[in-house]
Amino acid sequence: MAVYAKKKMFYISIGFWLILGVECYSGWSNHVLTIKTGGSVTIPCRYDEKNPPQKKYWYSEYDQSKIYTNTSEENLSVIDHPDQSLFTVTMKNLQNKHTGGYSCAVETEGQPNVTYELHLKVQSAPDVSVVSSSISGHEGGNVSVQCFYSSGYQNELKQWCRYKDQSCYTVGRTETSQNSSVQISDDGRRSFTVLMTGLRLSDSGWFFCSSGEAMNPVHLTVTEAEPVSGPTDNPGNSSETGISKNKNKTDTEDQQIRNKELLSVWLPVSAALLLLLILVGVFTWKWTQRSKQDKHQNRERNDSRTSDAVPQIWQL
Repeated sequence: MAVYAKKKMFYISIGFWLILGVECYSGWSNHVLTIKTGGSVTIPCRYDEKNPPQKKYWYSEYDQSKIYTNTSEENLSVIDHPDQSLFTVTMKNLQNKHTGGYSCAVETEGQPNVTYELHLKVQSAPDVSVVSSSISGHEGGNVSVQCFYSSGYQNELKQWCRYKDQSCYTVGRTETSQNSSVQISDDGRRSFTVLMTGLRLSDSGWFFCSSGEAMNPVHLTVTEAEPVSGPTDNPGNSSETGISKNKNKTDTEDQQIRNKELLSVWLPVSAALLLLLILVGVFTWKWTQRSKQDKHQNRERNDSRTSDAVPQIWQL
């Protein structure tokens, strides 16, 4: 850019090197940020957290303007986040005219310095895009990001890059010192998937999906893991809760055993009682019928005797 060329400010690239299978790269100035026409993008701009600059701004080669932090316009906002040692630039409703060079810049004691520069390319079909530019996950959990690329970038190197330390992960699986891992799989059909497992709170921040020089930003938020047994006032209660759960489980099993034992005893007893009641009922019914029959026979005898006595009286 002409303005910065006059001031002889150059972004120094220190090239590539490998650390624990992770490729680190600081030559971000060669990268092209591809955004869909009419779309929006948020770009992070880091600065020295130990020596925060007095001024931070976003420089546009398009109109050679400087937009300082904490400025909000209709389609452009530059917001400082001192707790993260960075400021973000959000551009909305991007059109072809916005294609061009841009820079993150700071001023310390009146001396300007470019911290990050890129070339923004607005396209109807972006060379590299993502399903979502903002993702979240829990500590210890996993997140997945799907990145798309155009046919012209099919044979380019696919990477998932962390903006904070400018480290990049390539296709395959890479174990990190934080006990988390990154796996990138390319389906060869214009998309590749990034899987991050074993998330840590320190993984929160900005990343880039990239294919060759084309890239697209993604912000990851990692929150604390949700407690399994619910919140407790005393950390030691977790073990007590576990003991209590085991005791309750044992008591329940013992009760079930006792119920089975009682059932095995009461079933035959109940059957015997039921049989006895049936026998008593039958005996009672037969006894009642026998009594009725005896009464009926006695009545017949009495009637017979009476009929025999009547003729004798008339004979007298």
